[in-house]
Amino acid sequence: MTSRWWRISLGLLVAALISIGGAGAVVLGLGGNDYPAAQSVDAGFSRDMSTHHRQAVLMAGLARDRSADSEVALIAYDIETTQLNQLGQMQGWLSMWGLSQSTGEPMSWMGGRGDMDMSGSGPGLMPGMASVEELDDLRAADAVDFDVLFLQLMIRHHQGGTQMASYAAEHAEVAAVETLARSIANAQAAEIETLTDMLTARGGTPLPVP
Repeated sequence: MTSRWWRISLGLLVAALISIGGAGAVVLGLGGNDYPAAQSVDAGFSRDMSTHHRQAVLMAGLARDRSADSEVALIAYDIETTQLNQLGQMQGWLSMWGLSQSTGEPMSWMGGRGDMDMSGSGPGLMPGMASVEELDDLRAADAVDFDVLFLQLMIRHHQGGTQMASYAAEHAEVAAVETLARSIANAQAAEIETLTDMLTARGGTPLPVP
């Protein structure tokens, strides 16, 4: 499948998940009129984690299609499907709340915490996100070099995402948002251990923690 058709298919799938997420939100008790404000932790987390997830889905899709290592391809598939589902939930909430799905000022909902590097891997990036140059390097790599770089970037991506989700789990006011954030934090923390073991087995070392 060409990259163009992959992007179209991804867009259609996300749109379907948004619809499902909105319906699920009603079931979870988010269907009332007391919606969170645009600058709330709930809205900010939903917007920024959606952006964060989109990059993880992109990287995981590359690994699923290109890696010759079945273990790498399998965990990439798991990451892709899990985060697409979560992305649909968060976008569904924003749609139901009548809020913009653009990020605005990234990470403003965390109040500029001094103990987190808000720059991610480059200017304007959220914690743990890969830069354009790093994504280009991933696309250009092959064989074991591809697998090692994918694992390095995904470990760092998860580390940044875990920090964001942990903050949201402690400060969100909407119960469903708190539940999802805590689930993301716990699942990605466990996945970091698995990814690190895989990276070590392939002769790589983790990148600096964001």
